[in-house]
Amino acid sequence: MRSSGSVIRWFSIAALLTAVALSFVELVAYSRQRARFPQGLEVAGIQVGGLTPEEAGQRLVQVYGAPLELHYQESLFFVPPSAMGFALDLETMLASADLYRTEGPFWPGFWEFLWKRPGQSSTVPLKAEYSPTQLRAVLEDIAARYDQPGMPPQPIPGTPNFTGGVPGTVLNQPQAEERMASAMRSPSLRQINLPLNSGRISTPPLNTLQTMIQQILQVAGYDGLLDLYLLDLRNASELHMVTLGGEDLPREPDVAFSAASLAKIGVMVGVYRYLGEDLDPEAARWLEEMITLSGNDPADWLMERIDEARGPLLVTEALRELGLESTFLAGLYRKDAPVLRIFTTPANQRSDVNTRPDVYIQTTPTDIGSLLADIYRCTQGGGTLRVVFPEQFSPEVCGRMLDVLSRNKIGVLIEAGVPDGTRVAHKHGWTEESVGLGALSDAGVVFTPGGDYVLAVFLWKEGGMVWERDSRVLADISRATYNYFNLPAE
Repeated sequence: MRSSGSVIRWFSIAALLTAVALSFVELVAYSRQRARFPQGLEVAGIQVGGLTPEEAGQRLVQVYGAPLELHYQESLFFVPPSAMGFALDLETMLASADLYRTEGPFWPGFWEFLWKRPGQSSTVPLKAEYSPTQLRAVLEDIAARYDQPGMPPQPIPGTPNFTGGVPGTVLNQPQAEERMASAMRSPSLRQINLPLNSGRISTPPLNTLQTMIQQILQVAGYDGLLDLYLLDLRNASELHMVTLGGEDLPREPDVAFSAASLAKIGVMVGVYRYLGEDLDPEAARWLEEMITLSGNDPADWLMERIDEARGPLLVTEALRELGLESTFLAGLYRKDAPVLRIFTTPANQRSDVNTRPDVYIQTTPTDIGSLLADIYRCTQGGGTLRVVFPEQFSPEVCGRMLDVLSRNKIGVLIEAGVPDGTRVAHKHGWTEESVGLGALSDAGVVFTPGGDYVLAVFLWKEGGMVWERDSRVLADISRATYNYFNLPAE
């Protein structure tokens, strides 16, 4: 019996010592674990359970310091977040994480450890910052290296047509900035397909159209004088060409031409200047016939309405007030009308080229083009007409003038170069000489989807011109101009 009690006592002592030893081992293990972050703790989206603060910090730096993988179409490159000024606030995040490590009392925590009870999941959010300025600088550098400029439409040599342009590729920098800022703050989504836009197809410069027109003249075999004035009504850019036999001539002062029926645009302006906007039915009918039927008698009747003796001179005075230095009417249209005055202008004093302009009625492409532009701008409340004659020329009156010019339907010259249905507010004219046509001209405002413009074209050739050939030249110039403003799609 005594021997049995000793065994039991020794067994109890051994069991107790074993329990104490195991408890010590577990206590040491728990103490070591307590020196590390608890299981289930996540910092900035990264599991750090079981790691020391130093190890957790290293892991965060390793993950968030990894380069971003950028794809620009087929190109692949890597950019370190540090290039965008990205920096983790490790001190704040690890201090917050350390609270979860030390927040519970030691012995209750040890008890939970012994029973292998899992800890609660906890999260510490990312604390980091980057430099938007540095990020934008990186994106600008990428754009400078990888953006592809588009190719503008190109003229088809010897024709009035253009090829389609090719759009470029442009980095969408605002969207790219958002994606990269998001990727820098993500521990896993580090690949970015950079957002791209198709670049706008650029418009070729106006000198491209000038070259195209020169080629049209060469292909047509036209060796006479061309004087062309073009005004882009969207942005006021101009093209002025003066060429004779393929050789460029000085553009200033412009060349004087017989104005013929184009001067009736000036007569129309004079009618509203002197007779007012409320024309009586007879005057309104004459104005319509003067423009749409190119009637000379109605033009004379209207000028006589302005002043029976000095009507043409008063029209000229109004045009001079508008700044047209080389446009005048020195008499009526009828053949027996006297010359009321001999006009000397900058244009008709040129000695290098002489179109033998009519002493009665003269103009230049720049003068008549500028007048049409003023009428157009007046419809929008601006322009010289509104400044010089504010009481006589309202937008409504100027709209009426463009309307009547738009009813001048002839189907040739400028109209022949634009698609059916295109509004062309224009006046055409030509003179006749003993050997054929003298000066051939057309000037108008062309309204198009790609932008409105003023085009004034005058052709003249020593020894006369041929209608069938030379009217097509003017039509091809019109078509090339329309195509320039309405370039084909890709």
